[in-house]
Amino acid sequence: MDRAPGTSVRLKLTVSYAGFLVLAGFVVLLAVGIYVLYGLPEGSFLISGDFLVNRTRIVESFIPIALIVFAFLLVFGLLGGWFLAGQVLAPLARISHAARMASSGSLSHRVELEGRQDEFRELADTFDTMLTRLEAQVAEQQRFAANASHELRTPLAITQTLLDVARNDPPLDSRELVERLYSVNARAIDLTEALLLLSRSDQRLLVRETVDLSLIAEEAAETLLPLAEKHGVTIETSGEITTAVGSYALLLQLTTNLLHNAIVHNLAEHGTVSVTTATGSKQVVLIVENTGGNLTAQMASSLTEPFQRGPGRIRTHHTGVGLGLTIVKSITQAHSGTLIITPLATGGLHVAVQLPAAPAVTNA
Repeated sequence: MDRAPGTSVRLKLTVSYAGFLVLAGFVVLLAVGIYVLYGLPEGSFLISGDFLVNRTRIVESFIPIALIVFAFLLVFGLLGGWFLAGQVLAPLARISHAARMASSGSLSHRVELEGRQDEFRELADTFDTMLTRLEAQVAEQQRFAANASHELRTPLAITQTLLDVARNDPPLDSRELVERLYSVNARAIDLTEALLLLSRSDQRLLVRETVDLSLIAEEAAETLLPLAEKHGVTIETSGEITTAVGSYALLLQLTTNLLHNAIVHNLAEHGTVSVTTATGSKQVVLIVENTGGNLTAQMASSLTEPFQRGPGRIRTHHTGVGLGLTIVKSITQAHSGTLIITPLATGGLHVAVQLPAAPAVTNA
């Protein structure tokens, strides 16, 4: 925002300090002057038994002294006020410098204001915390953009290779080429749609409604039943009515992603997936467990990173684009929830999504 030049805060504080000091001195001098004019007796009188004083002479000598004191207070107030204002505003200057550094792109700079806790230290600590989170988010976005570019480049490079082969080898079977191009293009479309969904799920929820997670779990299980049968995986759903507040579409996408991930990353034969919903006093929980390979806690925690896949997880037609759990994490955060991923000792994962419970409805 363009603003017209204004008076500095330090100058304003200086004038305020000096003005207050001069006003206090003026009041004191005024009180003394009133006493001299009206409190002393008329004529001459003795002080200390042998010193004769006239009230008129006292008044005449008091006025120049009062003016000197008044001028001294004004100068002292301006100088002292300028110094004190500089001391008080020094922390604010450091915060402003850090803000300018951040606006220029340097997010690693911190205020790190020393001293005991006060309003300026609290502001500096809050600003440092904001910079830390912002730096982490920017680094995550840069890493995500690099990974997304790499993932998008792969199908494009494959398409380019197929087209080059077809151009250099005209007798090539066009039907086989079309099938391969269709498969590669479908993957590119899936990746693009996943990126768009991830960008939407990162935004604040605009539509909130009361939803039943148990019904969402049943709908997602029914949708993915053919895929589960193809992989030889059994889906089991259980749980009571579990109401939360949020977006039905996003929570359905969250549940579908969890189930899809649990199905395609399962045992080669006789795998199982269990979906459970439960209600607590202040939160509800959606739990998805599956059989599968053994994962360490470090491996499990990295699965929510974009395009991260567990050991032995290769790309197939149904494995997705590596954004499934990333989208789950984003949707969970958009609903002010918590995502907990724990590897099971027997193999597979235990994934719990904790969301704030819907407020209880009381009948009047």
